[in-house]
Amino acid sequence: MKMKVKVKVETKTKGKAKLYRVAAFTSLSLLLSSWCFSLYQCSRPNNLSHSPDTKTQVGVFDGHGGAQTCVWEAVAAIKLDLEMNVRTITSADIAMNVLDSLDALIIPGGGGSRQFLNLGEENHDRIRKFVADGKGAVGICAGAYLFSSTPGYSCLQLNGAKAIDIEHDNRGHGVAKFTLTDEGKRLFPEIAHRDTSYVMYYEGPVFVNNESDTVEYQTHAIMESDVHEEGNAPKNMTNGKPFFTANRYGKGRVFSSIAHPEATPGMMWMIPRMVRWALDMPIVEYTNEVVKPDLFEKEILMSVADLREESKCFDTFLYGTAEQKLEALDWLQSHLSWSAKRWVQGLLYDGNPKVRLRAAKYIADTQYLHYLPDLKAAWLSEQDVEMKEKMEEQYLRVLNLLPQVNR
Repeated sequence: MKMKVKVKVETKTKGKAKLYRVAAFTSLSLLLSSWCFSLYQCSRPNNLSHSPDTKTQVGVFDGHGGAQTCVWEAVAAIKLDLEMNVRTITSADIAMNVLDSLDALIIPGGGGSRQFLNLGEENHDRIRKFVADGKGAVGICAGAYLFSSTPGYSCLQLNGAKAIDIEHDNRGHGVAKFTLTDEGKRLFPEIAHRDTSYVMYYEGPVFVNNESDTVEYQTHAIMESDVHEEGNAPKNMTNGKPFFTANRYGKGRVFSSIAHPEATPGMMWMIPRMVRWALDMPIVEYTNEVVKPDLFEKEILMSVADLREESKCFDTFLYGTAEQKLEALDWLQSHLSWSAKRWVQGLLYDGNPKVRLRAAKYIADTQYLHYLPDLKAAWLSEQDVEMKEKMEEQYLRVLNLLPQVNR
């Protein structure tokens, strides 16, 4: 846009006229600069304006009873949402009123009863009040257990469900199948067209409605896998039961997941979406790199024989040859091994460059964001020129999962 501005200055001398013209031009330049800056500020894209102060504040409980990898994965999942800021919190933080600075709380997987004990009664009350006053809470696996209303079990009675067959909690794990209800399809439209989807399950609670509880939940997804591979668990116990539930509690909302989307490549985005439901926030789209439900098209439940093979892989990483390590990584990735995520980190620094690269690819393929600093260190410290370039590719694959503002 061009602007023509005429400034008429009447003076008695040419020197004064020149002086006035300079002053007028300077004033006009300052005015136009201010106007252009204001116009730029108003026209900036929204994704550049999310400061930590304006983002939704999410706390992930990191206390005794929470599995360390489950904490890592919940934190990583929230980082996929450019409008959210995440931090870990402890029992001491809750006692010191950290909940006053948060919008939502996530209780990750681990051991619900141990988390219950670690929190203590006063913090139980603080969490209930936090939700009842209008905030949001998401419970994942043990966190869902903790939120339940299970008679005879240490729980916060936030979601209206009760767990059954507790004596067979160690029933098994693996990539389980689930289907969405109509409510679930509205919340997760990215997979609404799919007849069946798949997410990692690890000995999560088997929920039924607690009819004596006043809290009523809606089922957003149904478990379709029959998990009974371990612990002499009975058949036909898990299938047909709630997979995701959602409910109101006072002025707030609670979302419960018996499984682990945050531990499933291509499905981690479901966790920040659950937080959005808990806070009654509009849903937003996540990138194609993040939303990849097609990565798994079948159930992969770990058998007893598979668990023995998995254990052998650990020994291979300690004592095996480079070729044996490569074969072990291939097997572990094909089974989405739960334990391998704790083993693969050190292989980035293995003495063999092929093993280092395969470990980097394993982390990138499984979208394990927590190891992003290790991937960067492995890439930058790599001495093999050809491998260094390939290591950078794997690092960038993981980095690009994050929104620009969260990198």
